[in-house]
Amino acid sequence: MARYSSRKITTYFNQGDTAATRTEKGEALQNLICYIFGRVPGVSVIGDHELSAFNDEEIDVLIWNRRDARGFYFLPCIFLVECKNWSNAVGSRGVVTFKSTLRSRGCDHGILVAANGISGNSEPPTEAYHEIAMALSEMLHILVITREDIEALRDTNGLVELFQKRLCGLTRKGTAVLD
Repeated sequence: MARYSSRKITTYFNQGDTAATRTEKGEALQNLICYIFGRVPGVSVIGDHELSAFNDEEIDVLIWNRRDARGFYFLPCIFLVECKNWSNAVGSRGVVTFKSTLRSRGCDHGILVAANGISGNSEPPTEAYHEIAMALSEMLHILVITREDIEALRDTNGLVELFQKRLCGLTRKGTAVLD
């Protein structure tokens, strides 16, 4: 278990909150994600801000996961992280775009970091929740974490437990579960 610096987390969020451009806001969140994921046992951040060979898709963060028993042993060796440091909730269009990126990269798991959550309702699934449910029917597992989730993290065990809970919730409910 590695502890997280609450000061670092706050600093990254403050950088995003005071950023002059959307790009700077996004980069602050991506840098935070690289920090918190990079501390998990068995996890390496392989790339961030990567464009496809055709320059038509960007991968925010690419994770290599050794499937260490103390880390994300339940997640695949490679997965993508999409960072949305938006002032509003991520809508269905943002989820559809992420699903497309997962498909085109041959990934069946992805993490959507939605600073202000996702749009719609979980029961019955509407808007972004509906798109996550449709992704699951295609064997695409999209786990959602929010700013509130990240600010509550104290150590890597907390992140691992959060993803276990979200993955079980996704399977149990058939859509994103954020509680």
